[in-house]
Amino acid sequence: MNRLQFALGLDLPLLQAGMGGIAGPELCAAVSRAGAGGALALYKEPPERVRELVRAVVASTSRPFGVNVIPEVTGPAACRAQLRAALDQLPGHAFVTSFGLPDADAAHDVVRSGRVLVIQVGTLHDADAALRLGAGVLVLQGTEAGGHLLGELPAARLLHEARARYPDAVLAVAGGVATGTDLVRVLVQGADGAMAGTLFIPTVESAAHPHYKQRVVDASADDTVVTTRFDIGWPARPHRVLRNSLTGQAPRHPATFIATTGAGGRRLPVPRYSAAVPVAATAGRIEEMAMYCGRSCSRVAGQHPAAVLVEQFRRTYEAAGRSRDTSTEGGPWKTRSNR
Repeated sequence: MNRLQFALGLDLPLLQAGMGGIAGPELCAAVSRAGAGGALALYKEPPERVRELVRAVVASTSRPFGVNVIPEVTGPAACRAQLRAALDQLPGHAFVTSFGLPDADAAHDVVRSGRVLVIQVGTLHDADAALRLGAGVLVLQGTEAGGHLLGELPAARLLHEARARYPDAVLAVAGGVATGTDLVRVLVQGADGAMAGTLFIPTVESAAHPHYKQRVVDASADDTVVTTRFDIGWPARPHRVLRNSLTGQAPRHPATFIATTGAGGRRLPVPRYSAAVPVAATAGRIEEMAMYCGRSCSRVAGQHPAAVLVEQFRRTYEAAGRSRDTSTEGGPWKTRSNR
C-alpha cells in the first residue's frame, strides 16, 4: 500500500476526476466499488441537490469516494454552501477534491470535518498555497490533461519540480494516465498515484452523450487541442478538447443556441461556445459542443462498465509493476510503491 492508498483508503492508487456533467452518482459509486477513488461532480449544483446526489452514492457503495468542487466557477460562498451540504451527508471515510484552490474558510471546513482535502493544482505556487490550506493530497495537473488547465507545464516536469520541493507530500499526477503501465511510469517518476478523467468518459456509467463517448474512443492524441473557445460559463481558462468546427482559426460565430440539455427536470438552452459538455440528456448540434479530452485518449479503448475498466487497469498495473521489480531488482518501483 502506498501513500495515496493509505491516505484515502483505496485498493488502487487511482482517482477518477470529478468531471462536471459526467461524473454523477452512478460513475462515482461504480469506481469506488471497484477499489479506486470515485468522485462525484458537484459543479454548479445547489445545496439541496448536493445532498440528494451524495445520498445516492452513499446508498450504492460502502467504499471511500470523494466529492469534487470547482471554486473558480461557483465562487467562494456557493462553494462553501456545497461543501457544507456534502459534509452533512458524507461518511467519515469520504474525501473532498477541489479543482483549483478553495478559499481558506472552505478548506477549514473540510479539514475540521476530518476528511482528507485533495487539491488539484497546475503550478508550484498554487501547490504551496494548497499545502498551507491543509491539503492532504496534491494532484499535479499537466497540460496533457483534458478539460480546463491550471498551469502551463507537462505533468512529468511539474511532478519532478514538486517532488524535489515537497519530498514528503502525497502527490498524484493528472494528465497522460489511461493504463496501468502509465501509472507505473508516474510512480517511478516520483508520484504516489494518478487521477484520470478521459479514461472514464466512455464508461457505461458516465453521463456523457453517446456521441461524445465514441469520439473519445476513436480519438488519438493529435485530435485534441488547447483552446479558449468554449468560454461561456467558464471564462479565462484554457481547455483541452476534441477538435471540431469551432476550434480552428475561423472567426467566432454568434453565440446562438445550438442545443438543449436537461437539468433539474427542466430543458435548458445551450449557446454555441458554452463550457457545458454534451450529456445523455442533451439534444441538438452535439458535434459543436465542448468535448473535453486528454492526450491519453490514444490508449482508451471501448465503452466498458467502470468495474471492468478498473479491473483491466489493475491487471496491467500489477503486471507492469512485476516487470519493473524484475528489471530493477527492487529499484525505484519497489521503493515508491511501498511508502
